[in-house]
Amino acid sequence: MLAAGKAPILVGFNDIHVGDLPKGWVAGVTGKGAPQWAVMKDETAPSKPNVLAQTGKGTFPFCIDSTASLEDGFVEVKFKAISGKEDQAGGLIWRFQDKDNYYIARANALEDNVTIYHTLKGSRREFKSTHVKVAPRAWHTLRVDFKGDHVIVTFDGQKLLDAHDGTIQGAGAVGVWTKADSVTYFDDFQYGPATS
Repeated sequence: MLAAGKAPILVGFNDIHVGDLPKGWVAGVTGKGAPQWAVMKDETAPSKPNVLAQTGKGTFPFCIDSTASLEDGFVEVKFKAISGKEDQAGGLIWRFQDKDNYYIARANALEDNVTIYHTLKGSRREFKSTHVKVAPRAWHTLRVDFKGDHVIVTFDGQKLLDAHDGTIQGAGAVGVWTKADSVTYFDDFQYGPATS
């Protein structure tokens, strides 16, 4: 658990055995399907040699750090959308209560947009979105800063979304997210207390 005032936590996946998940991380799916989350090698990784990859299929696959408990703070990740005919998405989760209740900010390389959602009782609802080029098979950085009902989403260093939503309150886990048949790689996942 991360207490207020503690230093940010960075997970680079490089000390994790290929084929495993980091200790304390839990993979699952909102809806149906068979997502496949595991650490694998990728020579293009921002911090080599490993990434966390989702290579299966599911309605909304997720992988969260169940040891994290954060109400206000930030979460950030580098991701690369590899493939997907239905979707090519990479996202961040925060205030994860369970598999059916959490926030998501995601970037989509097929739709060229970044969107914020809340998932409540398994139903995902968009509350802010913007158009931006999300190049496939390229590394991007997605960051969410959240405090109270205020959410700011930054993509590749550019502040894109500034929104308010109080649907999900209280502390929760943090993690990463994909959709449908997205094959997505993640690296340099980090989270910590609010920076301002």
